[in-house]
Amino acid sequence: MQAITNFRTLGGHRTQDGRLVKHGWLYRSGQLDQLDADQQAYLTRELHVQRVVDMRTVDERTRFPDVQLANTTYTVLDILEQTAGDGASLQSMITTNGNVHDRMLDLYEQLALSDSARHGYRNFIQGLLTPVPVVFHCFAGKDRTGVGAALILKILGVSDEQIMADYLQTNLQRADANQAILSALSGKLPANQLAGIQTALNVDAAYLTRYFDVITQHYGTFNEYLLTGLQLTTRELNELRRLYLEAA
Repeated sequence: MQAITNFRTLGGHRTQDGRLVKHGWLYRSGQLDQLDADQQAYLTRELHVQRVVDMRTVDERTRFPDVQLANTTYTVLDILEQTAGDGASLQSMITTNGNVHDRMLDLYEQLALSDSARHGYRNFIQGLLTPVPVVFHCFAGKDRTGVGAALILKILGVSDEQIMADYLQTNLQRADANQAILSALSGKLPANQLAGIQTALNVDAAYLTRYFDVITQHYGTFNEYLLTGLQLTTRELNELRRLYLEAA
């Protein structure tokens, strides 16, 4: 079976108190618009996926609609709906001017502070309190999805080092897909714009670091961000840990 782009489980990560994130429940991915029959069967028959969470903008969902999996519930959480732009979309990458690295840092500030991001991530986490095997994704599965994965893992007590390693794994898992995009655009765009797109298609440790630094600057602690910024309750956070952690 051809691998699904940037698809992987959050299961198996060890928490700082020695427990493990359960396998079989939480999966992250790039967009699911080109799933073939084997990939669909893998998700539904082998992994028993019952819910897909789509974090993309309405434009992305219209241009590249997900393949509809059988017996699966679809939830749209437009993380960037109320921001100044959808800098994580392919179209935005193509039309972006200026320093791409700085633009990506700004995007991660929006992912921490914007109303739509905080509302979306709160609903995402609360949705996990009704546990079914779930795949969550955006366009590339790297920024909106990367932050979603980092949030879950940090709530569950996984170390910052493991969270960053999972985040950076995207650069390996998207290598072929990124090259296909760049090859398709080669000759159609100037070299400097292609270089900017290449930067935007990858993740950088500085981006996720900026996300957590902004949280600390505005809320003091990560836990306060969860309680005040995302308006989650201690009871909900403890229930998430009960549902998705097991003894090693």
